[in-house]
Amino acid sequence: MKIKITFISDTHGKHNQLNKDLPGGDILIHAGDFMNSGYQQTEATQFLEWFNKINNYNTKVFIAGNHDRLFENDDEWRKMILDEFETIEYLQDEELVDYFDGPNGDIPEDIIRIYGSPWQPEFYNWAFNLPRNGNEIKARWDAIPDNTGILVTHGPPYGYLDIPGGHTIRVGCEMLRYRIDQIKPKIHVFGHIHGSAGYYFNGHTHFINASVLNEQYIYTNMPLTIEWDN
Repeated sequence: MKIKITFISDTHGKHNQLNKDLPGGDILIHAGDFMNSGYQQTEATQFLEWFNKINNYNTKVFIAGNHDRLFENDDEWRKMILDEFETIEYLQDEELVDYFDGPNGDIPEDIIRIYGSPWQPEFYNWAFNLPRNGNEIKARWDAIPDNTGILVTHGPPYGYLDIPGGHTIRVGCEMLRYRIDQIKPKIHVFGHIHGSAGYYFNGHTHFINASVLNEQYIYTNMPLTIEWDN
């Protein structure tokens, strides 16, 4: 059974520009940074209304990123506003298990385990930042279940699609890379580093930097749609 999945990230308030480029399918995943400054409720609400209205995917999943300060700073508001949007799934150190029925509609033919986490090594005073190589960030990655099929984080692992545009230094998370090497998810999708948008396969995991905006915050990278076939 083939399952159609679209990946996007780092829309930064420009989500409406993607409308014609979302072909529809089974799952739509957004890997964070849907806001700009990250403080205004209207910014988040406009994104959630847009994401909620997309009607050509069966499952829509998103996480927060370092620009999405409101989702870290105001738990009460976040929980309240998410309750208003029933067609979307927000993951913050959580797992979503998606079942796809077999031909008789009763026995699941495919089960996809999606795990989402917004954290990344600290960079100035952004949201969901933790000290690089510290115990706190290690604990976040240790919590990723061993049987995760699709891992969604905002930042990249060290060594894969993690070089900012115009630079040569890798900025991905070393501890996240270590955990990925342990559990070997089939797909790891992230964003954060706009200049490294693209795809890489290391022999066991498909890495996707799904940033749709370039370093100048211009929509230049098309959403990536794939077919999952176990």
